[in-house]
Amino acid sequence: MSQRSERRGIHVDQSELLCKKGCGYYGNAAWQGLCSKCWREEYQRARQRQIQEDWALAEKLQREEEAAYVSSHSSSQTQPPQSHSQQSLATFSKFEEKKTNEKTRKVTTVKKFFSPSSRTAPKKESHEGKTPSPSITRQSSIETDRVSRDFVEFLKTLQKLGRDIHKQSRGFIESMGNKKDLSAEELSECVQDFYQGMSDRLMNHFKGSSEKVDRVMDQVEKYIMTRLYKSVFCPETSDDEKKDLATQHRIRALHWVTIQMLCVPVDEEIPEVSDSVVKAITDIIEMDSKRVPRDKLACITSCSKHIFNAIRITKNEPASADDFLPTLIYIVLKANPPRLQSNIQYITRFCNPSRLMTGEDGYYFTNLCCAVAFIEKLDAQSLNLSPEDFERYMSGQASPRRQDDPAAWPQSGSCVNPALSQIHHNLKLLSNLEKRQQQVTEGAQNLQTELAEWQDSVAREVQEILQRYPLEIKPRASAIDAENVENDRLPPPLQPQVFAG
Repeated sequence: MSQRSERRGIHVDQSELLCKKGCGYYGNAAWQGLCSKCWREEYQRARQRQIQEDWALAEKLQREEEAAYVSSHSSSQTQPPQSHSQQSLATFSKFEEKKTNEKTRKVTTVKKFFSPSSRTAPKKESHEGKTPSPSITRQSSIETDRVSRDFVEFLKTLQKLGRDIHKQSRGFIESMGNKKDLSAEELSECVQDFYQGMSDRLMNHFKGSSEKVDRVMDQVEKYIMTRLYKSVFCPETSDDEKKDLATQHRIRALHWVTIQMLCVPVDEEIPEVSDSVVKAITDIIEMDSKRVPRDKLACITSCSKHIFNAIRITKNEPASADDFLPTLIYIVLKANPPRLQSNIQYITRFCNPSRLMTGEDGYYFTNLCCAVAFIEKLDAQSLNLSPEDFERYMSGQASPRRQDDPAAWPQSGSCVNPALSQIHHNLKLLSNLEKRQQQVTEGAQNLQTELAEWQDSVAREVQEILQRYPLEIKPRASAIDAENVENDRLPPPLQPQVFAG
């Protein structure tokens, strides 16, 4: 099978990453392939249509109610009192039931827009029931205080404008505290409206200097989203948590997918490449620990750069977009990042839209969304497998490489799953260690036998020498003058004398 046909299931044309409206910005699967600007326009139009339809429905129900009331009164003049009363009661009862059902089902949207601060008791109880641990609360409080201090210090350089920004930001955070019952899309709309309004005011103040506007907006986003993180990340009104579990289970079920199946041009036998892969996995996992959308995007960008570096070292040439996406899919499968869907939705909803529409951050984020969508829809054709093999691998009945088939194990330097290669290498090491242990044991036993024999031979030789040369104990020799008994008659010893010359 050719290399081109192998890439058939993974290749994504770069034009598919752009907005479907043709505006030139990057699109997003969460926005139905549109960029943030076009999506906001579509959302605003849809919301206006919904409001108009709800008002039209309310007016229609009001007219029907008035018509039924007039009809019931006019019929009372021509019918007997008893029959009129029963018929009017039945008609009015049916009408009331219909009106109540229609109002409950349709007009709720209007109430949401005009009374966003209303909260129900069950939701309040559910929020209170999810109380974080003291250590987590302490840590988040420390981080929030630090970000608040940094934000104030930054705004001091802007003087009067900084005071206005701080006042508006604090007022917005306080207003968002009363909107926790809104849906995730409505919370996103509130934050994006604030971004848009703040950006327009800054653009007028700085007279079109986009660099200064972006610098201030980055600080505003960091301050606001750090304060709102606990209430808007994976909100209870969304199904983000359910999607997280489904994605994690899906990635776990695909643990058998190898580099060769994805046509990933990465050789992890090269130390530099292996280090880049580990760093990429670390970055994508670390994304969940960040609280600001911009910081989460920075983790995605860092991960992508490590991927490009690994491809460049392996191929000895610059990496292409066709090589990047399969490698990103492989990294996501190996890392299985925690709360992946929640993090993607959080960035989509609350990041400064200019970052997602253009630049390398937007490009890498769009590719990550494509990688997740590919993993969710991955099938046998995408991996160049037969449907039967794909189902057996997914169910766990078989594995692409079996331990009882030595020929199926990856060879050194081949482009295969490094985990399987490492397992094979470890098994070979264990086998060699077992053989060496047996050799050491046999050598120790031989040495023990030889030591015992050497001890016996030394003892025999000592006995033979003792028998051949028996030990004779001779008397002790006496002193030279031991027999001289007339020592007292000897002259005294000579003494030195001094002569004066």
